[in-house]
Amino acid sequence: MLKILYAGSPAPAATTLRLLLDNCSQAKEAGASGEALQVQEGGRLYQIAGVLTNPPSAKGRHKELVPTDVGALAAERGIPVFCPQKLDAAARQEIAAQGFDALVCFAYGKIFGPKFLSLFKAGGVNVHPSLLPKYRGATPVPAAILNCDAETGVTVQTLALGMDEGEILAQEKIALDGTETTDSLLDKSAQIAAALLEGLLDKAAQNPSAEILKKGKTQEGEPSYTKTISKDDALINWNDSAVKIAAAIRAYTSEPGAWTRIGAESGETLKILKAAPLGLDNDNGSQAQEAAPSSQSGVSVLSASSGQPAVPGTVAAFDKKRGILIKCGDGLLCVTELQRQQKKTMGYKDFMNGARDFVGTRLF
Repeated sequence: MLKILYAGSPAPAATTLRLLLDNCSQAKEAGASGEALQVQEGGRLYQIAGVLTNPPSAKGRHKELVPTDVGALAAERGIPVFCPQKLDAAARQEIAAQGFDALVCFAYGKIFGPKFLSLFKAGGVNVHPSLLPKYRGATPVPAAILNCDAETGVTVQTLALGMDEGEILAQEKIALDGTETTDSLLDKSAQIAAALLEGLLDKAAQNPSAEILKKGKTQEGEPSYTKTISKDDALINWNDSAVKIAAAIRAYTSEPGAWTRIGAESGETLKILKAAPLGLDNDNGSQAQEAAPSSQSGVSVLSASSGQPAVPGTVAAFDKKRGILIKCGDGLLCVTELQRQQKKTMGYKDFMNGARDFVGTRLF
């Protein structure tokens, strides 16, 4: 029996764990309730025998302690949960006492040292949602969207001491069509990760002496690295093209959320939650084109008193069929969902009903 410790914290890692548990034939080992869930494949047995996750965090007005998504799922399924503040000697001793054979990691949130990794005789693997060595680091999914890549993917690699430097055990590509958000792409990556892991764990359980989880293919190509995203990174630069701004909006959902300021002197912020370059589909994707207003299209425009073209960041028009049109450095951005500071998320029509003078406003 291959006993596995699954390490992860956020929602995508919980999705992968749920699929690992649900997509295989499941059977509780006879005995007391609460024993670890077992999975049998091809006459061999492997077991999700424990979960390692970050400690519960204080959330909400009353600062109630809330478990991670992975921790909550494990508790629901009766799987033992370990959530140490640090992976110190005490944590290693607690983990070692359980006799785990292998470690599976997906976005756990802490770095594993050599002493911790040595606890797993069958090895350890890590899920990374990119085509390594591209986009090593904490934010590979937003990076692929920001760069308007044509494809990305999911890699399962051996756990190494260097960041995302492990050997590749399995990899699958994902074609991108330019409509993905970070949330939707992470969810798809989590589903692919579960399928890749199932194949590897099944092989490792059937061939315990083959070191399936220890040996893979060396990464090829020049590595690139991502950084942790801050709120300042998500501030919209209206001098950028509409295509680039739309990509940023998709990349920064749901955290921290792409945002801008209403007016030069105003401290009020505005989140742009859904938007697309106007005319992108009409010109085969070459660039967003500014459409001429017409009575047939339902567009109402506030003409600039100078008669000069609007500067980037200017709310140029309200199109009842398409959205709020904002002038960018190149093209127009068509906004369909937004959120004013300390207000609820709104569709563009409801937003404009409460902001009749919004057309002509300059966003910064």
